[in-house]
Amino acid sequence: MAFIGCVGSSPTFCTTVAGTSLPRCRFFIIMSQNLHLEQTQRLSLSPQQIRFVKLLEMNAPELEEAVKKELEENVALEEKEPPVEHSVELPLHYGYRPNAGDDESPSFTPADTEESLYDNLSAQLSERKLPENVEAGARYIIGNLDSNGYLDRSLRSMADDMAFNEGIELSDEEARQALEAVRSLDPPGIGAFNLRDTLTMQLEALPESPVRDNALKIIRDGYEAFTMKHKHRLVSALHLTIKEVDEALELIRSLNPRPGATLGSSRSDMASVVVPDFIVNNEEGEITVSLNSRIPELRIDQSFEQAVENMERSAKGRIKKGSESEYIIRNYNDAREFIAILSQRQRTMMDVMTAIVKIQKEYFLTQDVYTLRPMMIKNVAELTGLDFSVISRATNGKYVATPWGIFPLRFFFSDSVGDTAEGTEALTNRKIEEEIKGLVEAEDKRHPLSDQHIMEEMASRGFDISRRTVAKYRDRLKIPVARLRKEM
Repeated sequence: MAFIGCVGSSPTFCTTVAGTSLPRCRFFIIMSQNLHLEQTQRLSLSPQQIRFVKLLEMNAPELEEAVKKELEENVALEEKEPPVEHSVELPLHYGYRPNAGDDESPSFTPADTEESLYDNLSAQLSERKLPENVEAGARYIIGNLDSNGYLDRSLRSMADDMAFNEGIELSDEEARQALEAVRSLDPPGIGAFNLRDTLTMQLEALPESPVRDNALKIIRDGYEAFTMKHKHRLVSALHLTIKEVDEALELIRSLNPRPGATLGSSRSDMASVVVPDFIVNNEEGEITVSLNSRIPELRIDQSFEQAVENMERSAKGRIKKGSESEYIIRNYNDAREFIAILSQRQRTMMDVMTAIVKIQKEYFLTQDVYTLRPMMIKNVAELTGLDFSVISRATNGKYVATPWGIFPLRFFFSDSVGDTAEGTEALTNRKIEEEIKGLVEAEDKRHPLSDQHIMEEMASRGFDISRRTVAKYRDRLKIPVARLRKEM
């Protein structure tokens, strides 16, 4: 804090910036300092807790890789016994399947053996002769594509990130050239900003023909009518015949709205393979839960155990940094810590899954989705005594294998919908979703049901929900609105 004024003996006064009148003279500055104390609370995790959180967030294959890496890096750690293999028959549901060729105990392997979207496009890019900055920008753009091959970021934001993270300055022209280079790769439509963009790119890549030209006209000049499936508006606005519109629409429907999905994914009858983290079986009314773990039981190498015992007996005092003793103790302690944290992770996972099975026992006995009870993280926390964040990490991205399919753990969480009278069964959002899905599947596609009609049909079945609720769950099921489900 500063006060600025002037001092002197002259009868002439001046006004200072502080608003005080003093005799005019040389300026002076008075400084003052204040000490301010503030008490704050901050959560700080220990290195062991951070390590536990990281292991908890991993799914089955990631955990196997982490254990393998730890065994390679820590010489004090070794396998105690071969990993236990589970033998269970699992159906080919939900796009997941066990490996073929193992008759005794089906295992599960993530579909990561094929070339990824990034690798495929990068290999194509390597065949082009581009300026250094343009090629670097193109590779950065490829790294920002989503799994469908779309870009959801602007060129400017990516160029700014490159400058900040990579130290590479891209001009606007170089960024534009980089994008054009990516868009020239196969399949056509890669690097689009939206559906309209990718459809235009794919049409432009086709040989010229009247049908292609009409299709481009529809996407460029009649896109709104196209999305609304208003064929009559396309006919009148674009001055095309009904036959020309039908032929152009047929060509557009043959295009791929997700060009990136054809690269880096399995092109077999099953889209992907997921490794379940748990296996749940119903054995004559008795539900069993087990971890689908193929990691070995770990222990500390006996030579390290013996060496540490000898050092403790000798008690020579402080261990010198960089010495052999320091190396032994560091690896020994790291190995003990990893074994303890891994064990804690496995216990936590089992506690969470056991609680889920206990709450949803009726479903695991009947396979009937209508028996699913409303369940939230707090309900699992009440049974396990675990923190909400721990349960969230233990369930996020994890899967369970049942005799009738493989499901994400999030499938079993659902809120109750509406007010529930005392003594009546709670209505879960899962039931709402199943009912809406069934109505849409059975509707006349020439006259699809609007949200209002779905609400009325649901009311006739005893489900008292609003039209807004219908829209929310329809969106969650990724079911388009009625006008977009209409077949022309």
